[in-house]
Amino acid sequence: MFIIDRIEGQWAVIEYKSKTFNLPLSILPSGAKEGDIIQIQISLNEEAAEVRKEAINNLAEELFED
Repeated sequence: MFIIDRIEGQWAVIEYKSKTFNLPLSILPSGAKEGDIIQIQISLNEEAAEVRKEAINNLAEELFED
């Protein structure tokens, strides 16, 4: 369970299993407030990762051309 512990400026302090971490308010649902319980789903974006990997490889090739 992810609980919005408090709001500090543009950040929400989230409590999860007796630990806390910050999330920007901009990614929370509109109207989210202290005490609300939020759901967080994390997934891999393999397509974006591959595009990023190719871009990095291209930059490396440009930097190390003879």
